[in-house]
Amino acid sequence: METQILAKQRFELISWALDERLRRLLAASEAKVIGRGGVSQISKITGISRVTIHAGLKELDARDAESTEDLPVGKTRRQGGGRKKVTETSPEILKLLKDIVEPSTRGDPESPLLWTAKSLRTLASELAMLGYKISHETIGSLLEKIGYSLQANSKVLEGSKHPDRNQQFEFINNNAQEVQLSNNPVISVDTKKKELVGMYKNVGKTYRPKGNPEEVKVYDFVDEELGKANPYGVYDIGNNLGFVSVGTDHDTAVFAVDTIRRWWNTMGKERYPEASELMITADGGGSNGSRVRLWKLELQKFANEIGFPVRVSHFPPGTSKWNKIEHKMFSYISMNWRGRPLVTHEVIVNLIANTTTNSGLQINAELNRNTYPTGIKVSDLEFESINIKRNEFHGEWNYIISPQAP
Repeated sequence: METQILAKQRFELISWALDERLRRLLAASEAKVIGRGGVSQISKITGISRVTIHAGLKELDARDAESTEDLPVGKTRRQGGGRKKVTETSPEILKLLKDIVEPSTRGDPESPLLWTAKSLRTLASELAMLGYKISHETIGSLLEKIGYSLQANSKVLEGSKHPDRNQQFEFINNNAQEVQLSNNPVISVDTKKKELVGMYKNVGKTYRPKGNPEEVKVYDFVDEELGKANPYGVYDIGNNLGFVSVGTDHDTAVFAVDTIRRWWNTMGKERYPEASELMITADGGGSNGSRVRLWKLELQKFANEIGFPVRVSHFPPGTSKWNKIEHKMFSYISMNWRGRPLVTHEVIVNLIANTTTNSGLQINAELNRNTYPTGIKVSDLEFESINIKRNEFHGEWNYIISPQAP
């Protein structure tokens, strides 16, 4: 009993100065002096596991037998010692964690970072139910690896929160997975912010010779000759590929669907030669809004052309900017041309086409000088002719437009 008390006092006096290796060796030496039952006693006194103490005993025995070399200077373990990283024992863990977080992802669409509202302990519990016992601290490190960050609340919502908002996110996610499993395309579409064309200030900074900033106009009055650029984008979620049509006229539903048509003819049908349906995720307003009759009529024409159904899901009110295209493609385009005046439409096209990411994003871009008149009305008769099937869950957001009979 006295031996145990003395050992405990020695540890308490010197523990603050011990690294991992010295703690292991000191515990092993005390256990060795005690003899039989020493490992259990020292483990109870110090809180050091029996496995660690036995490892220390092996080091002491090896040292006594002069059958091993000292550890490298500054090292507390031999090469390969210690527990392996979870990404080595379970390489699938990063994808699994992202799949768990992804349906509830939220954040500023103009930032390449992703934010998650789920706590680390909640994620640890969900992974535990799948058979992965990982500490919440480790999950924090893994989230950083896949681009997530803990963030405070930010006033960015565009309206009141719809009660079925989260259910719609999950509905979109589940349907997108189902379509992709059938080797069919899922695309995210939207119009990027309209840009002034000419020698105008563009937010951000870029490297130039010191003391030689790019000179731009003082006032942002629209150049009557150059006008504005309307970049409408299509993002292929499954392949991390993008297509952008830089329009010079109005952003209308005809322009939106025409861009989707151009994507299909130049990229889509080559990558999906056996496609039997197309899924589109879009925000709830703008040229591709859920209430826009012309959008649905133009999609009907497109479905007739390609010969298979077009499935559409809109994001609910207040969440339109959470579409994939915003933080998977548009944010990187903004980063690529930051601090550079968008002097011509051709410059805009080239900057978009040269936008890439470490994850392999590639974008095709083209200039579209076609005219797209505004004010086109869709009659009740035309609208009723659309071959549309609305889902039982929010049919105003989720519907399928199938080809019309010849």
